[in-house]
Parts: sequence; C-alpha cells; structure tokens
Amino acid sequence: MLGGGGLVAANVYASASEGWGGGSGTNGTGHVLSADMATIDCPDVGSRLTTVPAAARPDVDRELALLDRQTADAYRQLQQSGQATGRDAGSVDDTVMNPLKEQRSEAIGRIADAIDRAGERPQGLDTLAACTLRPGGDGASGGAPATATPAGGAQQGGAGQGGNGPVVSDYADITTVQPDAPNPPVQADAARGSFTSDCGVNANGLRNSDNVIVAPGVSNGAHHFHDYVGNQGNNAFASDDDLAKAGTSCVDQGDKSTYYWPVLRLQNGTQERDAGSPGGGTEGNAGQIVTPKQVTLTFVGNPRGKVTAMPRFLRIITGDAKAFVNGPGNANASWSCTGYEDRQLKDKYPLCPAGSDVVRTFKFQSCWDGRNIDSANHRTHVAFTAPDGSCPAGFRAIPQLVQRIVYDVKAPSVADGGRTVPLFAVDSFPEQLHKPVTDHGDFINVFDEDLMRQMVDCINSGHTCGPGGDGSGTTAAPTASSGSGATTPPTAGSGSTATAAPTAGSGSATTAAPSDAVTEQPGGTATGTSAPAPSVSHAGETPRTDATIAPGRTTRQDDATPKDHATKRGEPTAPAPSEPTSAPASAPASARPTTTPSVSAPQTTSAGYVPPSGAQSPPQGTQGALAETGAHLWPAALGTLLALSGLIMLLRARRLRY
Repeated sequence: MLGGGGLVAANVYASASEGWGGGSGTNGTGHVLSADMATIDCPDVGSRLTTVPAAARPDVDRELALLDRQTADAYRQLQQSGQATGRDAGSVDDTVMNPLKEQRSEAIGRIADAIDRAGERPQGLDTLAACTLRPGGDGASGGAPATATPAGGAQQGGAGQGGNGPVVSDYADITTVQPDAPNPPVQADAARGSFTSDCGVNANGLRNSDNVIVAPGVSNGAHHFHDYVGNQGNNAFASDDDLAKAGTSCVDQGDKSTYYWPVLRLQNGTQERDAGSPGGGTEGNAGQIVTPKQVTLTFVGNPRGKVTAMPRFLRIITGDAKAFVNGPGNANASWSCTGYEDRQLKDKYPLCPAGSDVVRTFKFQSCWDGRNIDSANHRTHVAFTAPDGSCPAGFRAIPQLVQRIVYDVKAPSVADGGRTVPLFAVDSFPEQLHKPVTDHGDFINVFDEDLMRQMVDCINSGHTCGPGGDGSGTTAAPTASSGSGATTPPTAGSGSTATAAPTAGSGSATTAAPSDAVTEQPGGTATGTSAPAPSVSHAGETPRTDATIAPGRTTRQDDATPKDHATKRGEPTAPAPSEPTSAPASAPASARPTTTPSVSAPQTTSAGYVPPSGAQSPPQGTQGALAETGAHLWPAALGTLLALSGLIMLLRARRLRY
C-alpha cells in the first residue's frame, strides 16, 4: 500500500509539473515533456531608424547585423546552459543579459557615431541597449507548456527538433476558424484585372540564409534559410546590376524579379545539409525542408482606381520576422488550408483535414511613395491600403503582389506532440521560437519595363493575363484591398504543381535537380523534400477573402540586419505628384512622378528615430497538453492498483484474525 501510494503521488506531482509549467525535462526516449521556454526580447534598433544618411549606411548596416548576431548568440547561450526556464534570474543576468546589454550598447554607440558623422546624431538610441528575458509560460512562449516532440531531434529546454519550437499550442484546427469579413465594395473605375507570373516551386533547391534586402553584404544576415524563385542570382552580395544580369526560373524571361520566404520544415529528425551550418541547425532551424507543391505569383489591382507601374528594383517586405517579440504591428502572416481559404490564421499553423493542403499567403503592400525604391527601415517607402482600398496621402496604388504557396504536408499529431505525424514550422531567428506570426515574404521588382507596362495595362483594363489567363478581353474577378491587401484571384487546383520550364539560355532550371544543385553558401543548400502524398484536386476551392490585421505602417523592419555592400536601393527615382493619382494604363513603365509627396510619417524625435510602440503579441492559445499528460499517467494507474491490492489483503487478514 505504501509503495503504491508513493508511486501515485510521485507520478501525479511530476505530471502536474509537466502540464502546468513546473519544469522542463525529458522522458526515457529523449522527448521533451514541456515547452517551458524563455526567450530574449531585444528592441529592434533598425526598425526605429527611419532616416539614415547614405554615407552612414554601410557602417550602420554592419552594426545592425552585429546586433542580430549578438541576440542569436545570447539566446543559444541561454538555451545551452539549461537556463531557458528563466528561474534563476540572477544567474541569467550575470552570464547572459548583462554581457548582451554591454555588447549592444557598444554597437548602438557606433551606429549613433556613424549617423552623427554624416548628419544629425539620433537621440534616444542608447535606451534600446537593454534586452528583457521573457520567461516561458507567460504568453511569451505560447501559453502553457506543450507536449513532446518527435524522436531524433528533441532537446531539453524547449520543443521542436532544434529545441526552440514549435510547440503544440502553435497549431489550430482550420475547421473551427470563423470565415473572414467580406471585402470592401469595388468602385466603377477599379483596376479589376490580374497578371500571373509562373516561376516554379524552387525544385532546384536555391536556398541560403542571406537577405539581400535587409542585409546586403552580410553572410547569414537572416539567421534562417529562405526559398527562392525567380531570379537565380540571389545572395547577400548581389547588386542591382547582378540581379539584372542573372537568369530566372520564370517562364516569361522578362520577369527576373526575386521572390523569397522562410523555408518550411518537418520536425522529423532529418538532418539536412545545413544541419551544422549558420542559419540552419546551429541556430535551431532543423528538420526536413519541404519543397512547395505549388507557388502562385499574382499581381492584382485596386478597388478604387487604376494602378501605376512599380519602379524597377523596388524592394518590398511584408510581415515581420521578429513579430513574436516586436509585437503584431507589422505582422502579416496568413495561414490556411485548400478548400478553407476564406478562413485565415495569423498566429497559428493550420491543422488541415484529410485531402487538404497547407497554404501560406502573402499580400504585399500596394501603395508606393512615388520616389524611393527602398527606405532605411525597408518600410516607409511603401504602405498598405486603408480598409476602403485607398492609399495614404502622397502614395499611389501599384500592382499588389499576392504570393500563394501550397504544401503537401499532413496535419501533425498534436495529441502526442508530433511523434506519429511530425510538427511543421517555418524557419525563424532562434529567439523567435518558430512562431507562425513571424512569417514574412520578400520581393525585388526586376521586371523589364515592357513587361511591367503590359502588367499595368492588363490589370487596369480588367483582363486576366499570364499562364492560364485570357489576356485579351475576359474580365477578371474584381479585386479589393483590405487592411493588408487585395483578394486572391482564383487559383488552379492545387493538385498540379506549377513548375516553370525556363527558356534556353536562362541559366537556371526549376525541374528536379541533383542534391548538389545551386548553392549560395558553403554547406547551405538543403534539398530534402517531403514524401509525396496522394494528389488531391481542389479546383473548386474558394478564393481567399482576407481580413488580416491592418499592419502598423512603416515602423519596423523584417530581418533588420542591413548591408555593408553598396547597391542602388533607396535612391530617389523621381519626385512624386502632390496627389496619389494613378498613371494612365498606356503610360510607359519608366514614367516617374513630378513633385514631392506629402507623406504621413511616424512621429519622430530626432534624426528619424521612431519611439517604440510598446505593442506586444497576443497570447498564444494552448491545446494538447492534457492529452500528453494523460499518456504518461500509467505509473499512477499501476500505483493505484498496488494500493488497492494492499488494502484488500489487509481487510482479508483482519477478517481471518477475528
């Protein structure tokens, strides 16, 4: 009786700790039993710098890249030391947080000095040096601790193959999500057309952990791996001229634009080629990389009026790779399933029913300031439309890029923490814990001017152009911008993969390639793909109607680790008009505005510094923890049986005695 009772008590106590944040450990197979993960929350310095003199940019960008590396290193130190539960605050301060503050203070000082040498010294940057340790279980790590992760890669101190996520509470059943709000009404003179570019699915495995927009000249500037389609010259050191001369995976060779996003991985224990590389396994981005089943790149119009051409080499980032610690102000993640695309998740990965595929959708900013192809924080030169589809004062409507990426992956088995069917997640900065809200997409316009002119004419005249389109008079379904973008035009059934077949001489191919295909970084190309599942046609699926969070405009940046390699980004192309009117459809793509716009900029204090907004990401829900706890209560059941057996024997002995 005593032995059985003790076993019950011990097991129930351990299960309580496991389910409600009392501890983090592993079971006999090495699985993580809780997700009591802490993370490091550092102010995003780069996003607060809205104005940086051109002469100061190389020095500033090097230091911004260094800040990201310092945060990633500090997080790994926290994780590897076993202090990621955040219980011993004093020890963590001494070994991690205080040294990090000192390092950041020095880097921020060098940023201020560089700006001071070329212009006006920014004020208040020194207040951004201190970081905060966010303990697990308080909403920072997804709510209550979640369940174990698959064999072959789980580590103590967190969940996921890399030990830093995802967790079960990062997933939600798409069938329980409410449909999105309807789109705004379309006006009579709306640009109703669409233009599609077919650039394949990155079947040749062009991947690296660079980011040519926010970290040109800095290897591993993203600290996570990207998939690329379109331009085949993508790496940290590519200039505008390099991109213009590179090959493309797009069917129409006039589109040499670069399209990229974080890779999706299965947490199944697979060791990809980047398992020991920066940006990959050494930074918590581990597991089997999944090649998309379908990628659709569609440019749509505006519900209020005509669109004008995008300038060549325009950079646009949508979403925020640091949204988990920055807050949702610039988040623009959108997750769904085929057949359910009228329901979109912002801070959860979808659990799709059988026969339905996972869908990521990026709706990019569709208002341009008329002058700049980039900005210091990579946001202030473009903006989202208002709910009615209008652009801010001084901005003009441009074609809106809508990226739709489909994956043939099964819904994870959340009840057992992904043991039976593995969890999936996007790559992220290590301290962002692979949260779905950190998803983001990047685009550089390298259309030739003739093709851009054709795009604008097609959209403004209401035609459907590109592969599968009419291109000659059939009116496309109306498009409408919401808080973060226009509706997605109807797509082809996801059962057919949209791989491009480039023309001869393009210097690239998007058909399946050997495992040692294109690489941009030593050891950095990961070519593993998920095992194919039965193809399911979704020709009748509903086009997405989005009611996304209206991202706070022009306040934060994506990967926030810019360049020390000079490119042509951010240079004024021409003044803008005083009103955000659109150019006529027949205007050449090279036409430029004539006067300076009146741009609504964020409130600043000095030298383009934007004070922090204080926004925090919403708490993540929990699910699956109780199921996992119940799965480990068998010792308690055995103890109960032993205790009852002892009681029965005692009662029988008492009867025999008397």
